[in-house]
Amino acid sequence: MLLETHNSRYEAARDALARFAELEKSPEHLHTYRITPLSLWNAAAAGIAADAVVRALETFSKYDLPSNVVVDIRDYMARYGRVKLRRDGAMLVLEVEDRPLATEIAGSKHLQPFLKARRHSGLAFEVDPADRGRIKQALIHFGYPAEDLAGYVDGAALPLDLLPVDRIGRPFSLRRYQQEAADVFYASGGPHGGNGVIVLPCGAGKTVIGLAAMVRCGTATLILASSTVAVHQWRRELLEKTTLNPTDIGEYTGERKEIRPVTLTTYQMVSYRPRRDENFPHFELFTSFDWGLIIYDEVHLLPAPIFRITADLQARRRLGLTATLIREDGMEKDVFSLIGPKRYDIPWKDLERQGWIATAECHECRVPMTEDLRMEYALADDRVKYRVAAENPAKLIVAQQIATQHRDDCVLIIGQYLDQLKLLASIFDAPLIIGSTPNWQRDQLYAQFRAGDIKLLVVSKVANFAIDLPDANVAIQVSGTFGSRQEEAQRLGRLLRPKTDGAVAHFYTIVSRDSRDQDFAAKRQLYLTEQGYHYDIQDVDVAVERIPAR
Repeated sequence: MLLETHNSRYEAARDALARFAELEKSPEHLHTYRITPLSLWNAAAAGIAADAVVRALETFSKYDLPSNVVVDIRDYMARYGRVKLRRDGAMLVLEVEDRPLATEIAGSKHLQPFLKARRHSGLAFEVDPADRGRIKQALIHFGYPAEDLAGYVDGAALPLDLLPVDRIGRPFSLRRYQQEAADVFYASGGPHGGNGVIVLPCGAGKTVIGLAAMVRCGTATLILASSTVAVHQWRRELLEKTTLNPTDIGEYTGERKEIRPVTLTTYQMVSYRPRRDENFPHFELFTSFDWGLIIYDEVHLLPAPIFRITADLQARRRLGLTATLIREDGMEKDVFSLIGPKRYDIPWKDLERQGWIATAECHECRVPMTEDLRMEYALADDRVKYRVAAENPAKLIVAQQIATQHRDDCVLIIGQYLDQLKLLASIFDAPLIIGSTPNWQRDQLYAQFRAGDIKLLVVSKVANFAIDLPDANVAIQVSGTFGSRQEEAQRLGRLLRPKTDGAVAHFYTIVSRDSRDQDFAAKRQLYLTEQGYHYDIQDVDVAVERIPAR
């Protein structure tokens, strides 16, 4: 589908498409969307009817909707729920809607290993409960995602509640959309809820939704986060906003190994193994306590080994939290089948209009390459062309100009390459946070930034995720991970927590003109364009004599 950006109904059409389609390209005049089986299944799981999808397309389409498109939409959305998993005593039962589909499933070599005896006139199959996750994975690749109604174990009881006034003395209550998201996930404790993904922008309070889900479940909880710094932030939120005591919360990281009713760990920790041919020694954490709920923070980062163990944990309630369901490895179907479908999301711009996240302006600054650098770029191997352009020394001058313009603001300079970041930290005489920075030092620097003692930080991609820096209002991106859309969303997210003074946040991306750097920037911006953000393009002329040599 092609969407005309200058049409008077562009914004309404964009918001409608975001519910059931994926944005693929976003040049200035025409944006390209694709409807996929997965995008339709997520819509169906969220309660959107096929008639509503067709109606939206008919409303905004310039030409008559092709009949085959209508048929395909209805067909794919009808597939969700035609196969259901239910519990029957000690066994699981896979119920199929009709005999032809049951026959097709029985004949699939990918599904046969999970199917036991046939039941109910051949319209159901017995399934070993240990294969609950694996058959769901197989079914979604077969083209018929299972609706899992087999229910959950309760887990060890853990009564807790949210505080009306947090421990710092601030009034606290759930925002309406946070309440809705938690309610949709829990679904009154019934089998229709208890799994799935909540998609909200950074700064919208996804952690608080996790706390609310814990309150509703009232059970021992394992929380997987993206880093040790994120673990510390979760602990701080739990202690500030709930009735939990410090002794209820354990940290299972490289620094300590505590297992308590609420245990916080990292993806890196549980997916660690000494050698590739050895087992994962920390997988035992998943079975070392009677968990009733597992929360996957930044679920789009979930590493492949965690998918494997999650396949064995389908009897535990599972909540994924993320700003974007985009995965660069293409494993979105595995998130759908093992964590659950998308249960709740709100367009970023809606939250911005309501004042729940900061207003943000996005700028792309295109800088030239010197003749020598252009020659180096032209002669470079395809694998290194991007790095040559990404480390263009002209970016240093533009970064200085932008930082000077925002000297009174709280500025993050973000990049991919360590040499470039070290040079920037030296130019600005600013602290540098990279992968090798100890966790205690990261915590200290972030705290100083939050307190206003530090006004500018230079950070690598370690700061992409789950870092709470509410006063950051300017980000200058000098290089990124090729065309990573999820990274662009996360980096803008560093700025979206509402500002006490209502100030507008500014997100600058500096790219080398006419290079792969510019091409990858266009790909990274796709997700934010879908959310309603517009990048104004600025051609920045930098005097050649001012550009430092490489």
